[in-house]
Amino acid sequence: MLEELFYIHRRTVEDVPLKFKRYLHGRIDWNSLHVCITGYRGTGKTTMLLQHYAEKYKDVEKCLYVSADNVEVSAIGLFRIASEYFKFGGEAIIIDEIHKYPDWEIELKNIIDTFKGKRVLVSGSSSLHLKMGKADLSRRVVYYNLQELSFREYLELKEGLLFPALSLDDIIGHHVKISGDLSKGRPILKYFRNYLSTGAYPFIMEGEPTYLSRLLNVIEKVIYEDIAVAGDMKQSSIPVLKKILWLIASSVPFQVNIDKMSREIGISKEYLYNYLEYLDRAGMINSIASEGRGYRLVRKPSKILMANSNILFAINSSMMSEAVKGTVRETFFVSQTGNICKTTLSDEGDFRVNDRYVFEIGGPGKGDDQIKGIDDSYIAADGIEVGFGNKIPLYLFGFLY
Repeated sequence: MLEELFYIHRRTVEDVPLKFKRYLHGRIDWNSLHVCITGYRGTGKTTMLLQHYAEKYKDVEKCLYVSADNVEVSAIGLFRIASEYFKFGGEAIIIDEIHKYPDWEIELKNIIDTFKGKRVLVSGSSSLHLKMGKADLSRRVVYYNLQELSFREYLELKEGLLFPALSLDDIIGHHVKISGDLSKGRPILKYFRNYLSTGAYPFIMEGEPTYLSRLLNVIEKVIYEDIAVAGDMKQSSIPVLKKILWLIASSVPFQVNIDKMSREIGISKEYLYNYLEYLDRAGMINSIASEGRGYRLVRKPSKILMANSNILFAINSSMMSEAVKGTVRETFFVSQTGNICKTTLSDEGDFRVNDRYVFEIGGPGKGDDQIKGIDDSYIAADGIEVGFGNKIPLYLFGFLY
């Protein structure tokens, strides 16, 4: 049994890229016995686990990698594999795509409780949180969530440009100097335009011409394999998810009207709320609440945007037109700030961040009439390389992680 798994392991760990590491790699406490990395499809969870293997173990007899969706693994069973491997003397096991294994929660709990002192590292789709409850793992496993590429990471991966992450206070307080340094001698706005359409996922390195088709395949898998399974949905219900995505992507700007949406799609409001929640947790949309109504309150969202601008472009190619740039800009801003900060709609500007800063999003000619006289208010402006006063280049918010 182990011989075949060792063979699969060796084929998988060959040529793991070590130069570029996602922002989360340095934030994980790899000394923890039990770690689970969640994240949306295509964000690089598998690569991160293999990078850790290459750095710490480099030996199949110390650490074994298995993918839970491998037929060999399904036939043998995760617990039996762990049992045989740890008896063999293994120190750690990496279980990739664990959410694809039936009753994975119970199996993982049994492995952890039985083989004390052995390290178990797993990855799974973010939508697996929809299924949590069969076995309580919260006291046993440390969870980390991997987001899509930030603009900063895209510059490192695609263009070989290495920059440190910035705090929101760094951006607000020093944006003129920072943007001046970043844009000096390089076409930063060109890079930013490329990122908005084809830069949120590491598979951009597999070729730009096929990027959006690959992303559409990811979206299909999220709907048919992740959400459908996690939500225990009937096959006939799946096209409804596509209709919801298309409605949000094609209605620019999208106004949240649950009654109208339920009528147009032909489902009850309760089902619509459930489907929106599935799409949000699976990384397809961002549900944004108004001020004073909590954060990411998906049951009563005041605004819904796609999770990132790449998904917007993939679903609706008309996003290339000038008329809808405002939606692309807002989608980018929320996708970057929402991963690090509390981001809600603002009664005074477009968004309020961390219950303090008010941001108005716009193009290079955007004025401050709407936020004039408001404390801690700023313009996040697209189309400018260097900021001035309270006008900050929009692309800088892509350096938050």
